[in-house]
Amino acid sequence: MRIDRRAFLKCVPVGLGAVSKAKTLFAQQDAAQFNWAGNVRYGTNRWLNIESVDQLQEFIKKQNSLKALGSRHCFSRIADNAHQLISFRSMNRMLDIDETEKTVSVEAGITYSKLGPELDRQGYALHNLASLPDISVAGAIATATHGSGSKNGNLASAVAEIELVTADGELRTLSRQKDADEFLGAVVHLGALGIVTRVKLDIQPTFRINEYTYQGLKKNILYEKFSEIMNSAYSVSLFTYRNKDGFANWPWATVRLKVQEEAGFEAKPELFGARLDAGRNTTGSWWERLPHFAIGDVAAKGNELQTEYFVAMEHAVDAIKAVATLADRIQPLLHASELRTVAADKLWMSTCYEQQSLAIHFTWKPDQEGVANLLPEIEKRLAPFEARPHWGKLFFMGSKTLESRYDRLADFRRLVSRYDPEAKFGNAFLRNKLGV
Repeated sequence: MRIDRRAFLKCVPVGLGAVSKAKTLFAQQDAAQFNWAGNVRYGTNRWLNIESVDQLQEFIKKQNSLKALGSRHCFSRIADNAHQLISFRSMNRMLDIDETEKTVSVEAGITYSKLGPELDRQGYALHNLASLPDISVAGAIATATHGSGSKNGNLASAVAEIELVTADGELRTLSRQKDADEFLGAVVHLGALGIVTRVKLDIQPTFRINEYTYQGLKKNILYEKFSEIMNSAYSVSLFTYRNKDGFANWPWATVRLKVQEEAGFEAKPELFGARLDAGRNTTGSWWERLPHFAIGDVAAKGNELQTEYFVAMEHAVDAIKAVATLADRIQPLLHASELRTVAADKLWMSTCYEQQSLAIHFTWKPDQEGVANLLPEIEKRLAPFEARPHWGKLFFMGSKTLESRYDRLADFRRLVSRYDPEAKFGNAFLRNKLGV
């Protein structure tokens, strides 16, 4: 069976959209506000486009409750608010590059699709990118959104400095060098500490990526050689269509590697028994090839839901097998699934905190009730492996379970109480999932 990569990706329509095009600072009060997928209608229609840090500071002082929206690509209610929403679509510039520190400073509203080409033109790159480039830097960092590669940390791991406005309107800056533990607690902040206005990211010399597509990877080889497969290149993703056997077949894999002299990778006709699809091999800059989608090559609105769980790599195969026991229930709801790995980090609320992780991703049909009924069963199967959910996607577990999965959650709660004692940036999601 030959599977066309573009055809596959078109069956998983991911992208931006659903963002108000109001030209005034405030959206029309009768214009309902939704996330990209349309599964979340926000609790208020009040929406303000922030144009400067000074404006934000004064605005926050006058508010009792508010939340910031990025690209609205979260499927969960992590960004919901019943009183006031704000956007940084006008604060979307790359500010400066420090060639000594090897960092770039950017405004919170910039997207990776804008930042990537600008960095590349100046000879630099980020270490990793998520599946979709058209997401905001600030939003991706807040939710520990990732990418792929056993040695590649998630996007938040590139943060060297973060600037945010707290509940009293104060502008605070935390850096990796000066603020140590507090910085590690604040990077993946889940929107609970304040409103991020600027971040400084680690950069490296630009590079190119050769992308090779292999088809027909067998289940028994996947299980026997899992670590070797996932460590075989700079970035590796394994995809499957939904089918009658659920997870029983893995029809093709995409292997991506960083092109460098010492890489020593050869595109052999077969890789772990899978066949090279010579017609699908491509070469391009890091910002073109690391995402699954090209800039702008996405649907305007998502006809899907998404869920993703992270388990420590030593449990990877057992976790896949455990989820596969639900194949008959998963198959009718599934558009597609992906496996990818992410390096460990030290960020308190990161899904990869102190563990190299396997990410088990599901792109669901837009059946909210069906998915909601299935998630507790998936989480039950993954409970022995202490799975952590992607903060921006759909999951069932609550604060007690999450507390057992995050050693620093109690410290994070204390940090939130210091930064936002009146819960100005709180919402039902944070109360139910984190107890803050």
